[in-house]
Amino acid sequence: MIKVAFDKSYAHPLPENHRFPMEKYDLLARQLLHEGTLEESHFFSPEMLDDKWTLEVHEKDYLDRLKELKLSPREQRLSGFLHSKELIEREYKIMEGTRMCAEYAIKYNSVALNITGGTHHAFSNRAEGFCLLNDQAIAANWLLKQKLAGQILIIDLDVHQGNGTAEIFKNIPHVFTFSMHGEHNYPLNKEKSDLDVPLYNGMNDEVYLNLLNENLKLILEKFTPDFIFYQCGVDILGTDKLGKLNLTLDGCRKRDEIVFQLVKQLDIPIVCSMGGGYSPDIKLIIEAHANTFRLAVKYFE
Repeated sequence: MIKVAFDKSYAHPLPENHRFPMEKYDLLARQLLHEGTLEESHFFSPEMLDDKWTLEVHEKDYLDRLKELKLSPREQRLSGFLHSKELIEREYKIMEGTRMCAEYAIKYNSVALNITGGTHHAFSNRAEGFCLLNDQAIAANWLLKQKLAGQILIIDLDVHQGNGTAEIFKNIPHVFTFSMHGEHNYPLNKEKSDLDVPLYNGMNDEVYLNLLNENLKLILEKFTPDFIFYQCGVDILGTDKLGKLNLTLDGCRKRDEIVFQLVKQLDIPIVCSMGGGYSPDIKLIIEAHANTFRLAVKYFE
């Protein structure tokens, strides 16, 4: 059984011009239903995350100021958004979506996907890069606290380093953070993941996929996960405005297939968060994200 987190608030327009294509979330859900990849029964709409779990990952002072709309103009600029009550509520639903995905993935020993999420630039005490709170970190910590998982692997294949995730788990041996990202891309100052693989500008499908296979093999030689989180941003595409790599749509699909094949081999649950994608043609963004769901159905339905 595949479960997918989606709420209409994911696609709400925001009050300030920015580069993040919010409309992609609603378009993606509609495309998956239209083509028959998913049915209405696959979807669930999350409520707001209980702060009990947010406070396990994020500092109280930061959370209080975030919820009370008291972050400074500079802090808001760094986050990428002009803050509002609606934005914060939306973020809390995204967090609960990924946490519930983890719950469903455990229940069915399968895959669950959040149509948004992948907010890997959110640190324990600050927001960055369109990320206010860190959904995969919160859900991973929830699994550990509930003793539903003991060894968690976070595979971050967005083109930008998962710097917030690396900071949050830097002293947590039960979570292995793996990030393959553009060496000369945002963020300028990288954090230290358990394994970082910097990628040169213009890297093509063949080199990228070989590196992914090699490094996943290296990880499994020293770490045995019983749960995987996958940040599957599609900003690795050569068409992406912010990406700087040169992968094709087929290369992006094969990347997802490598991850899903690994999960099937290990016979463990996985949660996917969609992450970034900034190609000028939104149809290409939707197609790249839709491939992830099509493969999830192929391997797990």
